[in-house]
Amino acid sequence: MAVHPTAVVEDGARLGAGVEIGPFCIVGRDVALADGVRLLSHAVVTGKTSVGANTIVHPHAVIGGEAQIYNNNAPDARLEIGRGNVFREGVTISLGSAKGHNLTKIGDNNFLMAGSHIGHDCLVGNNVILANGVVIGGHFEIGDGVIMGGLAAAQQFGRVGRYAFISGLSGISTDVIPYGMAIGLHVRLGGLNLIGLRRRKIPRPTIHALRAAYRAIFLEGKGSIQDNAREVEASGKWKGIVEVEEVIAFILADATRPITPARQRGDDGETES
Repeated sequence: MAVHPTAVVEDGARLGAGVEIGPFCIVGRDVALADGVRLLSHAVVTGKTSVGANTIVHPHAVIGGEAQIYNNNAPDARLEIGRGNVFREGVTISLGSAKGHNLTKIGDNNFLMAGSHIGHDCLVGNNVILANGVVIGGHFEIGDGVIMGGLAAAQQFGRVGRYAFISGLSGISTDVIPYGMAIGLHVRLGGLNLIGLRRRKIPRPTIHALRAAYRAIFLEGKGSIQDNAREVEASGKWKGIVEVEEVIAFILADATRPITPARQRGDDGETES
């Protein structure tokens, strides 16, 4: 363990083996840093926050700040962060809130670029990439492998499903399906995240099934998105294909926000990048 003499580590903080705390960092009394965590300099980790092993926190990040809510009184609010994360310069992650479930939770191996923010009561999976300036409102859920481009913003109480891609400068006010690609100031689906699917070595027949189900639900169906998803489910055509079943379950879940619709074009609406 190496703690720079200018750092402030309050009594009660728990530091694992090999922790490095750089110049002018502050570590609060209720913080737990697991083995190999590195705070490079000028970083603040505060609140009831646990940080998983080998996570790196870059300068001027504030991890575990109080939820940004008026009159918030949440003595039990927590932040749980998994292993192997990288939080670049100026990243902010809030504790949970009394108005939520008192918990913000971040998974493993996520990469948050400079100036990005995750609000109170969010649930973030593994291997997520948030580019510079991405802002996530409170009570939001992000699935594994999601990538969000620079300056994208997400409204509270929404969801982005696994392996979706959100274009830069996009505004998310509706739920984005797993494997989808969403674009625009008020996002619309531009199809499936085909490059992401191929990078993850999803078999070609599965990708074809996803594309066909996407067309049936978002482009060719005559009813609402939910009605079309129920018809696809009832048809049994793609029964047993986990990825298609995941998309249908996501659409039919009891959620706060509506599902992001597709951009209507002359073709099947899919984009190859």
